[in-house]
Amino acid sequence: MSERGAFSVTRIPGFGLIAITTFVLLYLPIVILVIFSFNEGLSQSVWEGFSLRWYEAAFANRQVRDVSIRSLWLAGVAAGLATVLATLAVLGTTRVGRFRGQTMIYALINQPLMVPEIVTGIALLIFVASIKVQTGYTGMGYLVAAHTAFCIPFAYLPIRARLETLDPALEMAAADLYASPVQAFRHITLPLMVPGILAGFMLGFVISLDTVVITEFVKSAGQDTLPTYMLGQLRRTITPEMNAIATLFLLLSLVIVTAFFLITRTRGR
Repeated sequence: MSERGAFSVTRIPGFGLIAITTFVLLYLPIVILVIFSFNEGLSQSVWEGFSLRWYEAAFANRQVRDVSIRSLWLAGVAAGLATVLATLAVLGTTRVGRFRGQTMIYALINQPLMVPEIVTGIALLIFVASIKVQTGYTGMGYLVAAHTAFCIPFAYLPIRARLETLDPALEMAAADLYASPVQAFRHITLPLMVPGILAGFMLGFVISLDTVVITEFVKSAGQDTLPTYMLGQLRRTITPEMNAIATLFLLLSLVIVTAFFLITRTRGR
């Protein structure tokens, strides 16, 4: 087909209008939220002047500080464990020949991506509740395990993508130079996988930080994270303080996601 007659989605009538409408619907509510986080008054629709009072209120709120620290700790631990497990899974499914059941293993690893989160949450609720009854333990271990399991596929995908771009000839060359498999992995494979591993960790961190459904079903009393705390507050009343917290939450997510994309740019290098 000639270049002139080649199909391009941008030539479809109304494409520009649909694209603009989509971006407006996606980002206009976020822009409004950020703007009204600086509103002087309590109104969510009437601008009453610029102020940082709601950010000051959020920072002065001890409960907000506690749930924020808990969220960051949980996300860091869960993302770290998920990254380690995902790296091992990648090595076990990528740097090997074809074997029976390989496709099924790949599907099981990515199961949280395909199953609605509410289904996973209910299943975890039943499973965790039975363990709580038998053991009496109600600590943070359940949330760590649940978030780790949920984050594994998100960490797995960028790590696998990175490993698949690596030339196996590098490992073969290390073997020719009398490096053991462990030495070849430590000095050749692992350093080259670092961008993918970091990207997997950051993606898992963001997913854990944003997860509401899994946390809501698994947590015990006094184990609110920032998202579940905000959900509980919004059920009672909506104040600009929630806007300020959401804006800070959004800023943190943007920083992590931006770092994720910058790291993944090194895949082809």
